Amino acid sequence: MSGMHLSREFFELIKAIGESKSKQEEDRIIAREVMTLKKKLETGGAGSDGRPTLGMIPGSPIPGSAGAANGNALNTNKKKAREFLVRVLYVEMLGHDGSFGYIKAVELAASQSIIHKRTGYLVCSCCLSPDHEFRFMLVNQMQRDLISSNLLESCGALLAVTSLITADLVGTVSAQVVGLLEHSAETVRKKAIIALHRLHQLAPDVVTKQEVIEKVRRMLCDRDPAVMGSTLNVIEAMARVDVQPFKDLVPSLISILKQICERRLPSEYDYHRIPAPWMQMKLVRILSVIGKNDSSASEGMYEILGDCLRKAEEAGINASNAIVYECIRCITNIYPNNTLLDCAGASISRFLSSRSQNLRYLGVTGLASIVERHPKYAADHQLAVIECLEDQDETLLRKTLDLLYRMTNPVNVEFITDRLLHFLRGSTDTYLRADLTTKICTIAERYAPNNAWYVRTVTELFKIAGDLVDPAVATNLMSLIAEGTGNEEDDEQADMVLRKQAVELYVSLLVNPPNRMPRVLVETLAWVLGEYGYLSSVMPLDAIIDGMCNLLSGSTARLGGGVPSTRRLILSAIMKMVAQYGNCPAAAAKCIDDYTKSSDPDAQKRCLEFQTILTQAPQLLGEVFPVDASLEDVEVDVNMSFLDGVVGEAISTGARPYEKPDDDDDDDIALASQTASAFKMTPYEKPSEKTYGQGMMQGLGSGNMGVAGAPNVTLPPGSSGGIAGPQGVASPTQQPTNPGEPQLVLRNVANVWGKQAPPVQAPAVSVPSTSSFASATSSTAQTGYGGFGAGPASAAAPVAAVKTAEQIEKERMAAALFGGISGAPPPPPPSATTQPAVAAMPQMAPAASVPQPAPVAPLVASPQFTPAVSAAPEVDLLGFDMEPSTTTTTAPMVDMLAPTPLAQSAPAPPAAPPAPAPAAPAPAPDDPFAAAGLLDGFAETAPLPSLSTSDGLDSMKFQFGGAPIAPLTINTPQFGEHWGQCPSTHPANIPSSTSASTLSKFMALCGRAGLHKVEEIAATNEGIAACMAGGGSSVALVHGKISPLPGGTSSRVDVTVKSTDPQLGMSLSMYLQNMIR
Repeated sequence: MSGMHLSREFFELIKAIGESKSKQEEDRIIAREVMTLKKKLETGGAGSDGRPTLGMIPGSPIPGSAGAANGNALNTNKKKAREFLVRVLYVEMLGHDGSFGYIKAVELAASQSIIHKRTGYLVCSCCLSPDHEFRFMLVNQMQRDLISSNLLESCGALLAVTSLITADLVGTVSAQVVGLLEHSAETVRKKAIIALHRLHQLAPDVVTKQEVIEKVRRMLCDRDPAVMGSTLNVIEAMARVDVQPFKDLVPSLISILKQICERRLPSEYDYHRIPAPWMQMKLVRILSVIGKNDSSASEGMYEILGDCLRKAEEAGINASNAIVYECIRCITNIYPNNTLLDCAGASISRFLSSRSQNLRYLGVTGLASIVERHPKYAADHQLAVIECLEDQDETLLRKTLDLLYRMTNPVNVEFITDRLLHFLRGSTDTYLRADLTTKICTIAERYAPNNAWYVRTVTELFKIAGDLVDPAVATNLMSLIAEGTGNEEDDEQADMVLRKQAVELYVSLLVNPPNRMPRVLVETLAWVLGEYGYLSSVMPLDAIIDGMCNLLSGSTARLGGGVPSTRRLILSAIMKMVAQYGNCPAAAAKCIDDYTKSSDPDAQKRCLEFQTILTQAPQLLGEVFPVDASLEDVEVDVNMSFLDGVVGEAISTGARPYEKPDDDDDDDIALASQTASAFKMTPYEKPSEKTYGQGMMQGLGSGNMGVAGAPNVTLPPGSSGGIAGPQGVASPTQQPTNPGEPQLVLRNVANVWGKQAPPVQAPAVSVPSTSSFASATSSTAQTGYGGFGAGPASAAAPVAAVKTAEQIEKERMAAALFGGISGAPPPPPPSATTQPAVAAMPQMAPAASVPQPAPVAPLVASPQFTPAVSAAPEVDLLGFDMEPSTTTTTAPMVDMLAPTPLAQSAPAPPAAPPAPAPAAPAPAPDDPFAAAGLLDGFAETAPLPSLSTSDGLDSMKFQFGGAPIAPLTINTPQFGEHWGQCPSTHPANIPSSTSASTLSKFMALCGRAGLHKVEEIAATNEGIAACMAGGGSSVALVHGKISPLPGGTSSRVDVTVKSTDPQLGMSLSMYLQNMIR
């Protein structure tokens, strides 16, 4: 080793560092090395007077003595000087000071040798801080190297510019960097465009954005692919800041990506037979940024993304898997296309079913990106996600937990929250615990099924990770308990039930406290018991007071650290409960007496005041500590009338009355402030109403989604009615550029980059249907990336396997996890070997009336867009099964919003309005309503239907807009998806009801009202129903929770109505409330 380029001393240093067993041993080695290097720097350059001097290498900007330069071995031997700087770099990397060698790095940067010059630049770039004075000494040298005829010197200077130049030095080198964009060597040009972008980032006013964009557009069409690849990095970085200037580059970027996929680049850009994989990934990322929320730009990308994804799938190696992953992210980010989403789902399925942990990680990551906007694609991977949750790989586990957070909905929130709390209990990583705590708080507040569940969940979170919870969460919890639902005065009984449940929950904590209680949990416990401790039915109030006193005198671990503010809250809670109890127990008296001698002045003052009231005026306890007064408004006397007697007495004794000064500037300042900050009370303009199919839904899916017949639906900008180009894909439209800017000319690019490839016909590859893409195996094409990739594999016929108890348990967990996601099957029935913990979970019993989704025929592989036909049927924009239109047309009816196919059997059509009764004899003239014809066909003697009988209820279906509602036949997963799409929410709480005391009675009432009974969940006493009005233009969803009250004759009913029409939701909520009462 010593005979190679390393000296023996340097070799021994590296070996010793690698063999060190501790940080202390490593520090000792580096300390000795620092002493050695300083000695080398000083001994060789000693002058005649014995003082160390530094010489100057010829051409160096550092002045010095020529004689000293001859005497110092570091100056005369360039190889030793280079090794000296590398050893200084090791010292800096290991955390020690190597500033004594900086001056030699500046000198070596001026060397005529390229390798020594680059070593000097490297050490300066790594070690010099942005404000170091030596940076100014390098500017002249970099200027000389930038204009040097030696391209290696120019390249070294360009690399140094990106690291050493600061904002105040940009103007000194910007002109030279711009000039190198025209250099004859492609190596210099590709480094120059990167350096120019860095200068723009440092000083945007010196190197302007327009200047960089102009250069980037020209360099994108460079004759060398390497320069084009460097330019892609600049385009991506600038597009993430402002994408608008690059919108018109979409056709050019698509053309470049197509040429790369067709192998028109030289073979030296291939990596394991994959043509330029890094350029492909960079281009796909740029298209993802440009196509986000832009339907016109996304339409041109569909074809090339499908081809790129298909060819990468055929290869099946790591480089192609990276391209597949980038394509998945792009497909889920741009304007959606159903065919591409199916292809992305098939790729995710292949990743998840792989044995490689890396590919499974990519699958979970891709599923997290697709499920956020298109949740139906998660339904086919239930068991795979459950297996990832049980995996030992912590990285995969974290990514799976992030997936759970993204796919949370009102149906599966309880299961997902339980899983997140379970992992939070066993985690020791601080970052993971903080992240899980934030996510649990977010989904609990957003999707809580009821207030009682929210109180239990947040309290459990306080116990597990209270130190990481935002204090605002505790404040919101207290406000919820104090305010309740706050909808109507009739809900006061329900609010008291919630408070009683919260009291019993915290009393159980007081009886069996954990060894360590976070501060937020102790303070919440003290507030709840102090305000509502008298509601407890499991422990008398005096026992609660004794428990609080024991908690206050116990260990600080159970007091959240025992901070003074927490002790004050507990003391205040004890005082409130004493006032509620009407007597002061001995434990409370001793505790109060002890704290009258406390070192905390606030606690001492509280206890002394309480003792005074208790001994001298006990009748005032009820006024000083009122019951349930946390929300009472404090009356403030702004005029301070309580001082009128004192002021009057002072005036009567000769005091001078107060007179406001004439030159008081305070009022002027206040008036000016009020004038300047006055609120504008003009209301906002009422937004124009949109029907479904406009806005974000424009251009959704493939071209066969014709919308002819829907008056308010418009095609996306740039679309031509679904007219497709080659292979059924819309051709990208060349967008005009701004006048004066250079146009992108790619006519000769293919001739420069490689030989013209013969046109390749892309074979058809079968893509799994939207209902399932669990099988990732697809027919491989005969031609792919120039012939690489595996041949078609023959799939064996599936063999039905007997499911074990463990598999059935995983399926039940998956059904609970994926509840509310379209396409998720109902949970299987519980097995005899089911564990008790799992059996306690709510089971979603499948409704017998819900039809199964119809099978969907497999689609064609490559993205195709059926041309729109001029005559199309009226489209049901809300995705509900209606009777098909009688209009004859060649275009199929397409449900634009339904993510999964609905049942084959169409639901019953809306009930026709009742036929008018036969004309009755004219009533007597003295009836003005009859005379005006306002009786609407009712006979004078005809009895009105009674709402107290079943017949009366059956005859009085709920009507909206003059017509009865129609049942909406959907299943539970579709109900969960539509639930999140309904913006209007109308809750109704009936504290006590006998007509809906059981779940079956509640569902019967929903059926009488005209709703379709979707499912009855007997395990949790919950039921869901759905209906529609206006021929499907409005949808209403109903969720009911039955809570039996003591006695068994009545129940509390919580009903939540969500609708796309606020008027429909409010009317249906009031109607159901009246029926249940």
